[in-house]
Amino acid sequence: MSVIALLTDFGYKDGFVGAVKGVIKSINKDAEVVDISHGIASFNILEGALVLNAVYRYFPEKTIFMCVVDPGVGTNRRPILIETERYFFVAPDNGLLSIALKNEKIKGIYHLSNENYFLKRDTDTFHGRDIFAPVSAYLSIGVNPGELGSEIEGYVELPFPEPVMEDGFLKGKIVMFDKFGNGITNIPQLPDRFSQIIVKDLKIKKICRNFLEGEENSLNLIKGSFGFYEIFVPQKSAKDMFNLNIGDEIKIKLE
Repeated sequence: MSVIALLTDFGYKDGFVGAVKGVIKSINKDAEVVDISHGIASFNILEGALVLNAVYRYFPEKTIFMCVVDPGVGTNRRPILIETERYFFVAPDNGLLSIALKNEKIKGIYHLSNENYFLKRDTDTFHGRDIFAPVSAYLSIGVNPGELGSEIEGYVELPFPEPVMEDGFLKGKIVMFDKFGNGITNIPQLPDRFSQIIVKDLKIKKICRNFLEGEENSLNLIKGSFGFYEIFVPQKSAKDMFNLNIGDEIKIKLE
C-alpha cells in the first residue's frame, strides 16, 4: 500500500484539504493518506521547507510527499516531481523541496506536463487539487514518472540564511516559530567556547536538554527536533512574552 504524505498551507476552514484527499481516493481508493501539516503559515515557503525537512525521513521508503505552499500558483513556475533513491516529492518548483533534497540522492527530476494525468479544469488557482493530487495518486498505483512529464535538469533552491562569524560573534536569526511559540533559529551547532548568548539585547539564561530545565519566565536555548537551536520559555510562548519576530538576531559571543 502506497503512503501519500501531505504538507500544505491550506488550513482546514475552506475544504481544500478534503478536496485533495477526495481526488487521491477517487484514483486510488487504497492509498494511505497521511497529514504532515496543513498549518504552514500562508505563502511561507521557508517554513514549509523546514517542516518537511524535519519529518520526511521518518516515513517508509517510496512514500510520495505532496507538498503545496504555492504563492505562484498559475504563473510560469513549474509543477515538478523529484524521484530520489528513497522517496518521491511532488510540489511547485519554488524551493519548497530544496532543504530536504540536500540529504537525498536524486534519480530524476520531471516537469509535470502530461495533462492526461491532471484533472480537467477551467481555473489555475488550485493546482493542489488539479495537478499535484492526481499526479500523486497515479504515482501510487505505479505510473512511471517519465509518463507524467519530461525529464529536466535542476530545481529551484531556496536561499537559506546561514549563520555567520562577525565581530567576535556567531550571528544567526530566528527563521520560524512553532505552535508553542518557540523561536527556531538557523544555528545547528554551538561554538566550542562562548561566553554569552543574546537575542534582541536579552540574555539567554540557560542551555537545556529538555524544556522543563529552562528558567521560568526567561529565555532559554535547546537543540530541537528541527535540527536547530530553539529559543523557548518553559510552558509559555517566547514569541509572545518577549515580542520575538522572524528575522530577529541571535548573537553568540565567542571566547
